[in-house]
Amino acid sequence: LVRHSHVDENEIDAAYALIAGNELSESQKSLFLGILKLRKHVIDEIGHQLLGKILEDVSPPSGDPEYTSVAVLLRMLLGECQVEAEEIAAAVALIFENKLTNAQCALLLGLLAYTGQDRNPFVLAKTAKRMRRAAEEVDRKLLREIVHSKKQATGLYNGGLCDIVGTGGDGHSTFNVSTTASIVASSLLLLSKHGNRASSSTSGSADLLQSVKPKGPIIEAITAQTLPTIYEQSNYAFLFAPIFHPGMKYVAAIRKDLGIRTIFNILGPLANPVEGDIEARIVGVAEQSMGPVFAEALRLSGVKKAIVVCGAENLDEISCAGKTSCWRLYEHGSDVKTQHFELEPADFDLPIHPLSDVAGGKLPQENAKILVDLLDNKLGQNDPVLHFVLINTAALFAIAGICENENGGSNRDAAPGETITERGPGGQRWKEGVRKARWAIESGEASRSLHRYIEATHNCRGQ
Repeated sequence: LVRHSHVDENEIDAAYALIAGNELSESQKSLFLGILKLRKHVIDEIGHQLLGKILEDVSPPSGDPEYTSVAVLLRMLLGECQVEAEEIAAAVALIFENKLTNAQCALLLGLLAYTGQDRNPFVLAKTAKRMRRAAEEVDRKLLREIVHSKKQATGLYNGGLCDIVGTGGDGHSTFNVSTTASIVASSLLLLSKHGNRASSSTSGSADLLQSVKPKGPIIEAITAQTLPTIYEQSNYAFLFAPIFHPGMKYVAAIRKDLGIRTIFNILGPLANPVEGDIEARIVGVAEQSMGPVFAEALRLSGVKKAIVVCGAENLDEISCAGKTSCWRLYEHGSDVKTQHFELEPADFDLPIHPLSDVAGGKLPQENAKILVDLLDNKLGQNDPVLHFVLINTAALFAIAGICENENGGSNRDAAPGETITERGPGGQRWKEGVRKARWAIESGEASRSLHRYIEATHNCRGQ
């Protein structure tokens, strides 16, 4: 129903039977009836009564938490009226405070998905802002002081924090390339990797890191309070979403109950808790149509240096299997412009590999072993997973601006050698990025960066 697909009348009748038998949850009833109404489907008398009750502007029974009704907004969405992005963002923000009933929360999420409002860049930007505002607060002054003291600036990279993240949901279940690329990139950049456990895949970024052997990080040890001090010991920090966004626990059961992709499947890359201090980023999206949407949402959020990518296979990474659509944000005078172009492995001086060759393992433990082997330089020079990681790491290096260092190294004489000045699509030095990424692995600096991060999490445990 939510996907605008044809639904057989018998299936709708079967759902009504489940409602009559009280076999559907309040969230499922709410979503079902609301979408039926939007689809101009005939709703029976019981359905009208139930939907009317959901839309009543009344307080819940005594003993329940203090709820706020968003019935007016829901009626506007059901009536296909024009709704301001800020109104939607304000309603979603109530979720983080546990101030919406399950029924109204479910209906809101379903209506945003059905009407496409969850793909509106203005809605995404304003909702992400509300989500970040509800997040655990990091001491930004201290964070900036420590980041500045690291003196990582080189080329056009100003030494700020970076991120590489995807929306997920592409259905390809490839190796954890963005997490691995973020670790390799932390050899030269400061990384603030925002992530979570697996949702649609079998191995999320948090699952991967926790499976590292013989000693993995304590991902829960990095909190809003300990984050600044992590950077005193490491170039890398993993910001575990449940720690920084505790309000998301109020919608977890509802999302699972509904079984549909909601705005929260899209917001993650826009909700880094240290937004405002992220200098450069790669954001992967799982649909070509979402590329310009995300680019605009980032621009509206004040982002000045980023690239949104989507592989031709609707892969939320830069693909090793063929072409990748790119939307690059860059400063042009006082404005931020968007540049669209395509990349392919040849632009990185690397061969094509089918996605089946970079599937990785089925379990986080298998992928963690591949990660460690890659960082220890134990994969063959032509290994498809290695090439996949090199491509995505190189792109982050290029977008951050570190490839513009003409002397071939950073301020720490890292990645020594002759700079590859050749420019590819988008005017970037993609091949120089690969050179630097190979150096990070072959010199052992990427592996050392991972272990410094692991030790830092153990050192700050209990702080």
